[in-house]
Amino acid sequence: MSRLSIPSLETSLDAAKPLLAAVQQQLGLVPNLMKLLGHSPAALEGYLSLNSALAKGKLSVQLRERIALAIAEFNACDYCLSAHSYLGTHVAKISAAEISAARDGHSEDARSAAALRFALQVAEQRGRVTDADLAALRAADFDEASVLEIVLHVALNVLTNYVNNVAATDIDFPVVQAKSEQGR
Repeated sequence: MSRLSIPSLETSLDAAKPLLAAVQQQLGLVPNLMKLLGHSPAALEGYLSLNSALAKGKLSVQLRERIALAIAEFNACDYCLSAHSYLGTHVAKISAAEISAARDGHSEDARSAAALRFALQVAEQRGRVTDADLAALRAADFDEASVLEIVLHVALNVLTNYVNNVAATDIDFPVVQAKSEQGR
């Protein structure tokens, strides 16, 4: 059970209701994460604004979902693994094999693999990547805008991972557990 309450759409703060309605219109549902963030309309708006802005960037939806999966696995966030496994399959149309590979920071696609290695370096090194890390990403044909977007996608996913790990948000997608938690 979630450690922080998840308000219903009806009991959400008035300032959050239009934001949640926009999520409902876009996705056809309002995930528990969005309802949870609705406790702070500022937090919900900040998350939605950054997510929306990055969706207009250079990175494909498939790469964005792969990054989300790699970072969720890194942070052992079952909620985000569940959500992004679902979105990766049904929205980004990523194969089950590629979803599994992304969780491990890999891809059969060399360019995606380079982005995932870099994203995990950003997370593991808390942004203190090496010149060699940047050179490897540039060698995979990522320009400076793409480098920045990868860093921001890491940060966006760390944000949701931490929120969900703190709250132990009730998972409202088919459940996927972090590999570090399986078998416990």
